[in-house]
Amino acid sequence: MLPHTTDTALDDIEFLARSPHRVTVLESLAEQPQSRAALRSETGASASTVGRLLREFEARHWIVREGNEYVATQLGSFVAAGLGELIERIETERTLREVWEWLPIEASEFPIEIGADAVVTVAETSDPYRPINRFVELLRETSEFRFLGFDLALLDPCREEFCQRIIDGMQTEIIDPPHVAAAVRRMYPDLSTETLESDNITVLLHEEVPPYGISLFDHRVGISGYNQDSGTVKVFVDTETPAARRWAEDTYQRFRREARPLAAGPELE
Repeated sequence: MLPHTTDTALDDIEFLARSPHRVTVLESLAEQPQSRAALRSETGASASTVGRLLREFEARHWIVREGNEYVATQLGSFVAAGLGELIERIETERTLREVWEWLPIEASEFPIEIGADAVVTVAETSDPYRPINRFVELLRETSEFRFLGFDLALLDPCREEFCQRIIDGMQTEIIDPPHVAAAVRRMYPDLSTETLESDNITVLLHEEVPPYGISLFDHRVGISGYNQDSGTVKVFVDTETPAARRWAEDTYQRFRREARPLAAGPELE
């Protein structure tokens, strides 16, 4: 069989992308040898479609026939691995695409990989508290919690449960702008006093926190995005991706080094 030739690499990408069967078959053969019958069963494609596809793959030297089965060559396995990575990247991008405007994060710092296994919770007109409810779910499962950002919109709707978790022993550290800490004390003096006196919370002040929130739980990292006009929480993205954890820890520690402790009273008035 003569080798199959195409004008550009994009022609081969287009060939693979034109049908999901092609991707499935190549990835399947890269994992282990398969018969035509097995490939038909896996893809649901007709015998003629599978046969035509196998001939195309053979012409490109992506697979070879061994008896009644087909197996990917090194070239085929190389293409399958790259294709899998490309698909994963696009799926990750699609996860973040619709909420990217609410996450004003410096592109050079933010690990896009966060979208790979992220839970993305978006506020809806019929349920504006969806992101906050997801946040509370994670809060109930953690023994240590740290937060950096404008926490009022995120924590205010669940303030009583949040404060009770602290009073009951959840070790907490928050980095707030001074005016936010002052607003919390002013609006909820009794609750604030009881929570601070529990000795389970440390509040640090920083003049210029980022325009998004970082929540560090025991096992997951959360990023809250806000409507910059109204200040409401539009999206909460959480993940346990190691790259996201490193980014969140590094960002948190950078601001922590510049923050100052909350004083007992007058500086917030």
